[in-house]
Amino acid sequence: MSAVAKSRSRPGLVVINPSGNRARVSLDPIPFLIGRQADNQLVLKDNRASRSHARIVVEDGQYIIEDLNSRHGVHVNGERVTRHVLANSDRIDFGFQDSYRLIFTVEEDEMNRILGQIAPHAETAVSSGLAKLRALVEVARALQSSLSTEDVLAAVVDAALTVTGAERGFLLLRKAGELSVSVARDQHGRPLPNTELRVPTSVINRALRTRRELLSMNFDPLEEHGVRPEMSVADLELRSVVCVPLIHVRTGSMQETVLASIDDTVGLLYMDSRQVAADLSGGNRELLQTLALEASTIIENARLLQEEREKQRMEEELSVARQIQRSLLPTKFPSEGWFRAAASSIASHEVGGDYFDLRPIGTDSWAVVVADVSGKGVSSALLASLLQGAFLLASEARADMQQTLSRINHFINERTQGEKYATMFYGIVTRDGVMHWSNAGHPKPFLINRDGELRALPTTGIPLGMLEIATYPVEELRLQPGDKLVLYSDGLSEAENADGAFFDKAGLREAVKARASGGCQDIHIGVLQAFERFTEGSVPADDVTLVVLEYAG
Repeated sequence: MSAVAKSRSRPGLVVINPSGNRARVSLDPIPFLIGRQADNQLVLKDNRASRSHARIVVEDGQYIIEDLNSRHGVHVNGERVTRHVLANSDRIDFGFQDSYRLIFTVEEDEMNRILGQIAPHAETAVSSGLAKLRALVEVARALQSSLSTEDVLAAVVDAALTVTGAERGFLLLRKAGELSVSVARDQHGRPLPNTELRVPTSVINRALRTRRELLSMNFDPLEEHGVRPEMSVADLELRSVVCVPLIHVRTGSMQETVLASIDDTVGLLYMDSRQVAADLSGGNRELLQTLALEASTIIENARLLQEEREKQRMEEELSVARQIQRSLLPTKFPSEGWFRAAASSIASHEVGGDYFDLRPIGTDSWAVVVADVSGKGVSSALLASLLQGAFLLASEARADMQQTLSRINHFINERTQGEKYATMFYGIVTRDGVMHWSNAGHPKPFLINRDGELRALPTTGIPLGMLEIATYPVEELRLQPGDKLVLYSDGLSEAENADGAFFDKAGLREAVKARASGGCQDIHIGVLQAFERFTEGSVPADDVTLVVLEYAG
């Protein structure tokens, strides 16, 4: 008798959910946490509730409820409190109507008396249809207010359990061809361990692939599904199982989506019961299919959001890479003295495969490099940066020029297996007007003499990285005061206009000739302006690099 008396006086909460259903929950363990988050002792399946809304603690034998900085607050007997010593029959709510109500009770007999006063006709007044409607409203509210995909999917599972009357629900998603549990809940909204799904996912997966309709699955006998004989229905303790596939969402009407994609599933909604059979009568099938389609849409939206975040992250990283790449290019060019230059490079993508460099070697010579790595994007940009590092260590000796080109050819050929190559013009100009140069498959630069005449300097070798045995001889040229050299990448020469004509054939030489009498800066500006008019301001399909050198003598 003493044990019975003790159990009767154990403090607890009468929980009245939004549908009017009631249950008594013991205050165990202490502190007793209340909120929307799944790890609370009392889970409020209402997205207006805070994740950690309130808690009940014991101090000096008294039970005290505390507000955990919730959005809508904690109310006891109609008044908002931050901390309140609970007395028998205290009414607790959470700051909004049509949601959960709690009654603190010490004796179970008192609990029954209070329940009788609050809702004497609740069993008949609250119909199963109203409970289902409330479950669907909760899903809609979750869709509107929750930022967590997991919270919304949990609301879908809860609603499906309410609709069917099943005892446990699992939402399984397909990952790498296999099904894995994403959400597991019981009929009271409490999270379950994944191990509670005792039916092997391989069986569910096989049935998912072979059946057109999975609203009801009979596992008696299970042997026909590949389950070992000892796993009978009695062993699994299942009275009924309900499965609804989650269809991969595509464009079109709802009906066209389901029919066209019935075999293209992203997972399924699984429910089972040990005590009572699930209710699939009336409109419950349609409600389940609607919930499944809603879950499929949520999953697809989450995937698209993830892709958008990944895309944004990639764009941010590419933007940083572009800034780094541009910072590696020279920004100041000699404008006075015996050697002058003007140059620019425009990437067609966030990062480009073109590279140029101008740097003094001692006090009496300048080195110039213009390179174009095959392809576009990050891989080409990385290789272009590698070339820049190689030439920063190169010396001005003629023999070393040829050796440098041979080493780079060997490196690119060995590391890229012929999948990448680079065209390059490499030259060194000294104060006395002597230029040593080598052209590895790069577009032929224009040499403009002081009389305005143009001639093209030929290539001296194939692009770097194409053949291991390739050689790169170094030529010598003596410049006269007033001579200019126009170097460019094929993004400039092979740019097309609206009629499909190439700039190399229709305008590059003329643009150079038109400014031949001017200095390097004048030629650089004139060629770019002509290029802009030729392409009518369209975004270039390839990186565009232009370098103009001038030997003043």
